[in-house]
Amino acid sequence: MSDSTQTIKPLKTWSHLSKQRKRPSEYEIVTTNLHFHTNNKERPFEVGQDAKMNDWYLTYRNNSPLKHDDWDAFRDPEQLVYRTYNILQEGQEAYVTGLLNQFSERGNDQMITKQWATDLARLYTPSRYLYHALQMLASYLHQMSPASTISNLATYQSADHLRWLTHSAYRTCELAKTWDNIGLGDKEREYWEKDPAWQGFRELAEKALVTWDWAEATVVLDVVLKPAVSAAVQKQLGLAGAENGDTLLSLLNDAQMRDAERHQRQTQSLMEFAMGNEDNAGIIQGWVDKWQPLADRAIEAYCAELTDLPDAIENAKAYVTSARKSFGLK
Repeated sequence: MSDSTQTIKPLKTWSHLSKQRKRPSEYEIVTTNLHFHTNNKERPFEVGQDAKMNDWYLTYRNNSPLKHDDWDAFRDPEQLVYRTYNILQEGQEAYVTGLLNQFSERGNDQMITKQWATDLARLYTPSRYLYHALQMLASYLHQMSPASTISNLATYQSADHLRWLTHSAYRTCELAKTWDNIGLGDKEREYWEKDPAWQGFRELAEKALVTWDWAEATVVLDVVLKPAVSAAVQKQLGLAGAENGDTLLSLLNDAQMRDAERHQRQTQSLMEFAMGNEDNAGIIQGWVDKWQPLADRAIEAYCAELTDLPDAIENAKAYVTSARKSFGLK
């Protein structure tokens, strides 16, 4: 070995974090700059140049009209990683399990009226179809987002949506043990596909599921669709439950709203980051203007069926407007 050979000093952390003055956090170490398929902008995956997978990512991610010099610079304000997410949601699920057990022991389902049980069969238990649509949308964004820190948001949202779906499916089976003659467990698909209450959300969700551009799909899911779901299906239906002596539904929906509010805080940070590029603000607002009328119609159709809450439509729309303003949008 030549005397002139210099010994390379080993790095103390990953190279993309080595220029920081402070010690990298657990979040930065396990979350940032993980996407290998963003390294080559012309061929995301090391397969044939004509591979359809490459074409898809080039078209719907790399060539999205929403641009940023460094998507990898985005940071989740909650700084969630797999370990901390599981700690957080283990506590949430323990709380939900406690609710289910306690209200089962006190005979909650035997104390509600048959009319309210019938309303639940039409307005609550079909929500598993809606939550499954949210799960699929988030899963697509996990796959297509241009930075691992953005993909992580979608990853944990997808898991939350699956938990919501599980809660409604569990309650469907539980309610059917007491009310076995009103279609619980049998008519949810029929209600989802044909009942006027659900057709606005079904149209919006199904059109969102075939929105391939990653950035537009993000806006549709997180800025338009999910605030509408939170406002109507979680918030207003929960209030209707309280009006009908169904405290369990009210508390279950409140627990889901904790997740939804975290999603909104994360979306707010992502929108602020994206609009750091001034050209993006008009693009995002244009997508909101395109999709929000569908969400408004969904809220109107659903909340119109909550006859115990005469102000449900107005209050749900006010919630959505507040959420949209928090994202820096009209």
